[in-house]
Amino acid sequence: MTVLAFEGIQLIPDASLLIHITLILLMIWILNRTFFRPINKVLESRAKNSGGRNTEALEILHTVQEKNSAYDSAIRETRDEGYKLIEKQHTKDVAKRNKKIDAVKEEVANLLATEKGSIVEQTEQARKEITTEAKKLAEKISSNLLKA
Repeated sequence: MTVLAFEGIQLIPDASLLIHITLILLMIWILNRTFFRPINKVLESRAKNSGGRNTEALEILHTVQEKNSAYDSAIRETRDEGYKLIEKQHTKDVAKRNKKIDAVKEEVANLLATEKGSIVEQTEQARKEITTEAKKLAEKISSNLLKA
């Protein structure tokens, strides 16, 4: 049954196709003359009128972007200079600290050498005293043994 419903449709072009194409072209021509041209003129004039403001706004935006990039680069340069100054001061401080450490090390080494010398002297003196005491005790012991 559904096949019968489609029997009336023709797929072969005839003269009515030319009439339809002609009507569509005529309608496009009439719409262009009466509707689209005036709208396009209004849109063009609006674009021209606001175009001055748009270009001015674009110029201002461009100027702002240039100033912003100049500001950013100036901040970067200033930050780099600050880091260089900090690094330079840090290097000086480290050098001063190393000099102080070296001076303290030298002072400690001198003190250590002095104290070692003092200990050696005291050791020698103690040996002499012990030797002297030992001789005195030996003489006392030998005299006590001889008396007895």
